[in-house]
Amino acid sequence: MVTFLLVFVCTLLFIIFATVVVVRSKPFGTAPTGARIARIGASAHYSKGQFQNPEPTPQLSEGVSMLTVLYKFFFSRNPNKQPPAPLPSVKSDLKNLYRNQNVLAWFGHSSYFILTEGKTFLVDPVLSGHASPFSFITKAFAGSDVFKPGDFPRIDYLVLTHDHWDHLDYKAVCTLRSKVNRIITGLGTGAHLERWGFDARMIIELDWWEERALPDGFRITATPARHFSGRGLKRNGAVWTSFALQTPARKIFLGGDSGYGAHFRSIGEKLGPFDLAILECGQYNAYWKYIHMMPEEVVQAAHDLGAQQLLPVHWGKFTLALHDWDEPIRRVVAAAEQQQLPLLHPMIGELVDLDNPVKHHRWWEDIRANR
Repeated sequence: MVTFLLVFVCTLLFIIFATVVVVRSKPFGTAPTGARIARIGASAHYSKGQFQNPEPTPQLSEGVSMLTVLYKFFFSRNPNKQPPAPLPSVKSDLKNLYRNQNVLAWFGHSSYFILTEGKTFLVDPVLSGHASPFSFITKAFAGSDVFKPGDFPRIDYLVLTHDHWDHLDYKAVCTLRSKVNRIITGLGTGAHLERWGFDARMIIELDWWEERALPDGFRITATPARHFSGRGLKRNGAVWTSFALQTPARKIFLGGDSGYGAHFRSIGEKLGPFDLAILECGQYNAYWKYIHMMPEEVVQAAHDLGAQQLLPVHWGKFTLALHDWDEPIRRVVAAAEQQQLPLLHPMIGELVDLDNPVKHHRWWEDIRANR
């Protein structure tokens, strides 16, 4: 009995030690310090030691326990959570685009590239083949991870909505560093970037409703979202955001992860209407309905924003929920058709002409039909 207890205690201590070592490693980033802490403490959205959502937002729905969620994750028998065949893609030559083009390319999940009025924006690039601290966990779907940092041109603005692993890829952003001019992110996230070797002078950190005028008639405003942040054991030390991008010719809403809420209407009233809303649609469940929208809520959020068109993202690359891999796009297409909202659903890497978008093929239906 004494030997068993000794082994148990030693094993427990080793696990604790290993956990501490891992979460202090570079990819996990670091907590804000110094002047950044002072600025965070002065935020109207920060209290009780962490950033707060714009309305009460429990992590899990009423009556749901973390034990229930973990059981469903580990013992779910849904064979359709992963696509049965590699996803199709178009390997567009991003390096040789003309600067007078106005185009967008989606890379699966919430990663996308925008070239508009001569400026390039890269949003939440997760390009390392996985969305977790470890390469063998939450791996990208076959065929979805075709773009790598070397495929990108010079990036005027790298936009990071929050610090979760499926939005902030340590390896990808570090590899992209020499190509990036400025980084725009939420207040607090800059601490991670500085630890990873980025010059503080290239980082623009914004709190909700703060705006920054950019050269040549561009303007960006950090807007609220209903979610949370954190790469390690501590949550909500940095603010999670969406962004309203005003260019000389158009308004684009860059949506971060968010549950549905009144903030969409507030954003639309203050900064809209938008020519295009890019909104997360996927990795949802009734168990955590307050931090991720259901597809039908995505369409409603687009209406609240006054969006003329909707591009649903946050699907098509990783399994982070219990639904079928293509359920998000099927449901949002149905809801958008019912509400007569124009929808963009390109293949991974396919160029979307922002001036004259064409109707896209429902490519996911081919995979389902051929399985």
